Amino acid sequence: MITEKDEELLSILRCNARASVSDIARATGVSRTAIQNRLTKLENSGVIKAYSIVLGSEYSNKLITSNVSLKVNPNLRQNICIALRKIHSISHIYSISGEYDLLATIQAQTLEKLNEILNLVCALEGIERTNSSIILDTVFEK
Repeated sequence: MITEKDEELLSILRCNARASVSDIARATGVSRTAIQNRLTKLENSGVIKAYSIVLGSEYSNKLITSNVSLKVNPNLRQNICIALRKIHSISHIYSISGEYDLLATIQAQTLEKLNEILNLVCALEGIERTNSSIILDTVFEK
């Protein structure tokens, strides 16, 4: 169970994962030692899995993003997921219901690069069918 102070700490880190322990302590009114202990507890319990970056819009707005629905051979699904994780341009893989089995989000700097990645994905053993949709505009994001 996490406390209200833990929630406050997480909120600060969501806005700035590089916030120092001292900055978080000042913002929350808690000692640096207490913040460090809370961070360690949250990391050890799996609440904090990793610290990451958020790409700036100047860079990310230039990326071409495509959602790719994948129909896969059920016997090869695990191997396909392992292979997809190794493709750095794939940022998300979801298991979905319906006609397709997986949904992969691919980001590339050019249409040519996107096409290369799609060809790589389609060549994987066990991929039976794909359907790609390029994201034209982000209407809402939270």
